[in-house]
Amino acid sequence: HITPEKFYVEACDDGADDVLGIDRVSTEVTLTVKKDVPPSAVTRPIFGILGTIRLVAGTYLIVITKKKKVGEIFSHAIWKATDFDILSYKKTMLHLTDIQLQDNKVFLSMLNHVLSVDGFYFSTTYDLTHTLQRLANTSPEFQEMSLLER
Repeated sequence: HITPEKFYVEACDDGADDVLGIDRVSTEVTLTVKKDVPPSAVTRPIFGILGTIRLVAGTYLIVITKKKKVGEIFSHAIWKATDFDILSYKKTMLHLTDIQLQDNKVFLSMLNHVLSVDGFYFSTTYDLTHTLQRLANTSPEFQEMSLLER
């Protein structure tokens, strides 16, 4: 969900009430609940957050807007991110000079080129950041940790 003040990222899991709130001014990230999302928010589906990047115009949020299933590892789906959106934290670009606007446009074009190259894969249930050998040699406590905690 997008409002002029915040981005709200809502989980699609059944029973999930938590919403990630990202302040577009302070860039502070907080955990809130669905009822805190204003009804006026523009809603659109995403499949994940790739990250943030700071360019000339300010900070941008990079989200995955399309995905394609490319396989499975031990019954865990592996997805390829195939399309992205780059969302500006800033509401306007009036604070930039013409040269800064042109530079920012070039950097956004470069970023779009990098995102168009194959190679962005993810799984919501399997740890792709560790090799199978390393995962086999981890403690039971590590195995029980969420992907976020790892």
